[in-house]
Amino acid sequence: MRIGLYPGTFDPITLGHVDIIRRATSLVDRLVIGVAINRDKGPLFSLEERVAMIEDECAELSAATGTEIVAHPFENLLIHCARDVGASLIVRGLRAVADFEYEYQMVGMNRSLDSSVETVFLMADAKHQAIASKLVKEIARLDGDVRKFVPPRVNGKLLAKLGKPAGGP
Repeated sequence: MRIGLYPGTFDPITLGHVDIIRRATSLVDRLVIGVAINRDKGPLFSLEERVAMIEDECAELSAATGTEIVAHPFENLLIHCARDVGASLIVRGLRAVADFEYEYQMVGMNRSLDSSVETVFLMADAKHQAIASKLVKEIARLDGDVRKFVPPRVNGKLLAKLGKPAGGP
């Protein structure tokens, strides 16, 4: 069984994340969405809320593709998480060249720690390349419409979390 790990904070999960998840399902039999606890980032959503959003958004996709998709919180090194879940493949999404420099360093360090775990990069679809969770939260916080950046259920949860009226501007 081919197991892949797609790590991130997912605060919140965006359409860019969903696009990468959808495409990663063609590479593996089981895709583990590693939800980083990452206290330093001070996430808007709790770990439980982020895991629930991922599970909600991936249930249909899992059924449609036949790939098992599970959310798995982690707070250790990425390579240790990969070992914990039995992943031989780490999936990373790229939006821009700036992402590549950081990811290139990460791959080098991860390979030094465990050369048996490969990393693959998937470019976000062009229509999703500018989407970043941080920007989505800022736009929503400032009363902008984020419906084209996040799934509908996530939009509702984001607006509720920020105390904004349902449905958006």
